[in-house]
Amino acid sequence: MRIGAIEAGGTKFVCGYGNEDGFIEDRISLPTGQPDQTLDEVIAYFQDKRVDCIGIGTFGPINIDPASPLYGYVTTTPKEGWARYPFLKKLKKEFHVPFGWDTDVNAAALGEATWGAAKGSDSCVYFTIGTGIGIGVYTEGKLVHGLVHPEGGHLLIRRHPHDEFVGSCPYHGDCLEGMASGPAIEKRWNIKGSDLGTNHSAWDIEAFYIGQAVTSAILMLSPKKIILGGGVMHQKQLFPLIRTEVQKNLNGYVSSEALLSDIDHYIIPPGLEDNAGLCGAMALGLQAFIQREIDE
Repeated sequence: MRIGAIEAGGTKFVCGYGNEDGFIEDRISLPTGQPDQTLDEVIAYFQDKRVDCIGIGTFGPINIDPASPLYGYVTTTPKEGWARYPFLKKLKKEFHVPFGWDTDVNAAALGEATWGAAKGSDSCVYFTIGTGIGIGVYTEGKLVHGLVHPEGGHLLIRRHPHDEFVGSCPYHGDCLEGMASGPAIEKRWNIKGSDLGTNHSAWDIEAFYIGQAVTSAILMLSPKKIILGGGVMHQKQLFPLIRTEVQKNLNGYVSSEALLSDIDHYIIPPGLEDNAGLCGAMALGLQAFIQREIDE
């Protein structure tokens, strides 16, 4: 079986294919340009690959309601040219195979539950913390959808007492993304996060904000794993700081050994590492293929 996968990011598209064991057999990376030009390159890549299905995990927000006339569209993204763009429709015209369609973070959550750090568990929450912040929710063996899809990157949070940064989110200013994304770190300190020392006070402030978001996810969703990915989380010194913040916030209220004595194995990096997004898209494609087999 050959599963096509598209990890559509605001900066780059990663396309590839693999098998039902989560093994990636081929991949390419394309810069994200204007939508028609970018998807023409995606189509050209898959033209001779003879895939059985394609999964798409994309930046958003997106329409994920199959009953909507705008299903498969990118909706209110600030990404130039992509708002109200019929992403899925364009690809379906070219390839007559089952398609999986969801956010990049929901895809990553599904990938981790299928082949990664949450394999064997029926629930996990995946945060990606990078250019933006997103959350994917997998519970009782399913991805969470509702009114739209989870948008936990825009949670409203308490300010760190020593942080005077106004926030960088164009919609909400000082929401989680506005205070803790990669661009927020750079604007606050006038230097890229990757160039800050590991002992810089920036990471205490970052952990303060991410710790609040993780605490909220635990209290509202009670997942069996919390997975933190994205470029900012390449700063591995953040993990112990975030775990400490979460335990401080919870103050022993949630009586679970996973939080009280084994938190190092509860708040964790992606098991699929930087392949979480592409493997997640593969998992979406596999899911769509299986569903079509059931329907037929």
